[in-house]
Amino acid sequence: MSLSDYLLSTFGIYGLPVLFAVLLIGAIGVPMPGSLLLVAAGSFVEQGEIDQWSVLALASLGVILGDNVGYALGRWGGRRLVRWMSKLVGGERRLEHVEEWLKRRGGMGIFMSRWLLTPLGPFVNLVSGMAGYPWPRFLLLAVAGEVLWVILYVTLGKLFSDRVGAISEVLGDFTWALVGLILAVLLGWKLWQYVRPSDSSDSSDSERPGQAK
Repeated sequence: MSLSDYLLSTFGIYGLPVLFAVLLIGAIGVPMPGSLLLVAAGSFVEQGEIDQWSVLALASLGVILGDNVGYALGRWGGRRLVRWMSKLVGGERRLEHVEEWLKRRGGMGIFMSRWLLTPLGPFVNLVSGMAGYPWPRFLLLAVAGEVLWVILYVTLGKLFSDRVGAISEVLGDFTWALVGLILAVLLGWKLWQYVRPSDSSDSSDSERPGQAK
């Protein structure tokens, strides 16, 4: 039995505490099928098995708390702990890519990583803490983005309650495709910046003989 199947069955038995715990741990950085459980929760809401407002409240609280734990680890945990966390969530190189991306996007990057580019979320939390990003602003952006994410996925679960697995798989593939595209653009930008100064210096050198004449 896969982790997703196990958590789905556990969620069916124990309900909202499982959803809360999975989203909290996933936001900190441990790989968890949070999107799948949110879609499943929407399906249970549609079937009348759990209350919608309880799902929205507990899910939002869990993921927001996880975001703030990640932020605190980045700010006060030390570089060694951050490196260990970065390996846990996918590698230190990806952490560096996210750091460059966040410098360019700022608050919009934090907001987008909550609901659209969710795989970047744990990295963004760590980087925001490391960079000393103002916590009140981080909290505001995290709350806005995470509540939007929870509402979107629970609503999808309600609308497609008989296709929970298929919907979650499609959304996961789409999200990773967006992440790959962004990282490719960042890499291309860095390469262009690396090549451009050499071009300009070559052109300036070629002009000097003309000036001497």
